[in-house]
Amino acid sequence: MAPSAAAPAPLPQRSLLGSGVLLLCGLALSPVVGLGLFALQSSDALQSLRLGSEGPIQVGNTLALLALVGLLAAVLGTSTGWLTARCRFPGRRWLRIAQLLPLATPSYLLAATLIDLGSRLGLRVHGFLPTTLVLVLSTYSYVFLLSTESFSVSGKRQMEACRSLGVGPWGSFRRVALPMALPAIGAGMALGGMEVVNELGAVELLGVPTLSGGILMRWQQDGDPRAAVALALVALLIVALLVGAERSLRRRSRCWNLGNDGQADQGWGLQGPRRWLSQLICLVPPLLSLGVPLLWSGLSWDQLQAENPIELLGLSGRSFGLALLAAAITVAAGLLLAIAKRWLPNLLLQRLSFIAGLGYAVPGTVLALALMLIGGPLALAPLLLLVWGYSDRFLAVAKGGLDAALERIPPSVDEAATSLGQSWIGVLQRVHLPLLRGPLLVGGLLVFVDTVKELPLTFALRPFDFDTLAVRVYQYASDERLGAALLPALLVLGLGLIAAMALVPNLERLEQR
Repeated sequence: MAPSAAAPAPLPQRSLLGSGVLLLCGLALSPVVGLGLFALQSSDALQSLRLGSEGPIQVGNTLALLALVGLLAAVLGTSTGWLTARCRFPGRRWLRIAQLLPLATPSYLLAATLIDLGSRLGLRVHGFLPTTLVLVLSTYSYVFLLSTESFSVSGKRQMEACRSLGVGPWGSFRRVALPMALPAIGAGMALGGMEVVNELGAVELLGVPTLSGGILMRWQQDGDPRAAVALALVALLIVALLVGAERSLRRRSRCWNLGNDGQADQGWGLQGPRRWLSQLICLVPPLLSLGVPLLWSGLSWDQLQAENPIELLGLSGRSFGLALLAAAITVAAGLLLAIAKRWLPNLLLQRLSFIAGLGYAVPGTVLALALMLIGGPLALAPLLLLVWGYSDRFLAVAKGGLDAALERIPPSVDEAATSLGQSWIGVLQRVHLPLLRGPLLVGGLLVFVDTVKELPLTFALRPFDFDTLAVRVYQYASDERLGAALLPALLVLGLGLIAAMALVPNLERLEQR
């Protein structure tokens, strides 16, 4: 018998909760809506939107990076996902956790360190291929996370049948596991593709013109808002296709989750050259993504150009203050939307809250442009726009974990509390918040670190002479002053490691399953 839905809130409280959801959805969706209205504000507006002479090059480079990075990230993420989920070799558990380390290294930091290390060796690290390498290392973990989940929990009976028929790991992967995991792999590629479209720092440092850089250049340097909006609309179109593909493939991947009888799966034990090759495949990507910045920091320590302690303290204070504020607002908004999804059986509100959570897919430069178009007429302070942008972009990070946690709380708990006279606020305070302490802390941590690392939004919306750690690292790298960037870079990298380790329990749960 299907479980009943959570008991709805009383009518006055339901109205208050629904009003809050509508307000949050309006704030989350208004930037993109405002961007569309700007494009349509006159009858010949669409005809006046021009990509400019460099626009086709920027669009072409973005599409080429999407295709090549997506293909290579799929190969790398699927390989590491399969080896660490279904095969057994020394160090497998630790190498599985190591696949999360690339999420800790901002792509602009990896690009900057590669440029500096290349110059020490007399090499010029520049152009399309180094950019592809950096973005593959930055995005393959999305494919790894989704593919390793599929390999871990789907089709165990089919895997045992392959084993009983004498089919080895490669045959089982090619004939059974890969076809079942294709939707999850495609969803991971779509998520990585959104990051490619959003990328600003790495592509600018490595000299590859893309949509993100083009949007900022048109707006800030050329003073041509229509050309900037034209590029932003192209970026939104690409992202909309990626979001649609990701959602469709995620739904299909759920249908493949069959044949799991709950028994322990021993996997395939690898011997000889296969063992060493598997270890190498799983070791090289995290070693490059994290090891290269650490190697660079060790080699550059004697060239350290330390910030004035007061200046470094100010940078850290701005970054941490903005991140704390954004995390608090975003987690509170995510909690309200997650509670409303549970308590309000209103299809329209639920669809609006779902759409409001798609801000993570909107490139940072597009969101920044939209907020600037809104903030100009309203005379909003740049810091207010910046926090608005952070909360909009990272809302899904906080909301996703809360949705999943609330789904694990039986509706009978809510019904029992309301039958004892508790309002929905009382149920939230006495029942839900204690049970949601873990997801709230993890969601807040992830939003905090994502905010500290975020470059496109911060670079575009920050007030004059208001730099953060991420902006300062990028500026020093652009000026080839990497010795001065060392301490801010290490702070950003350390915070990224903390956030990456927050995802380890998810892999541990997959291991137990």
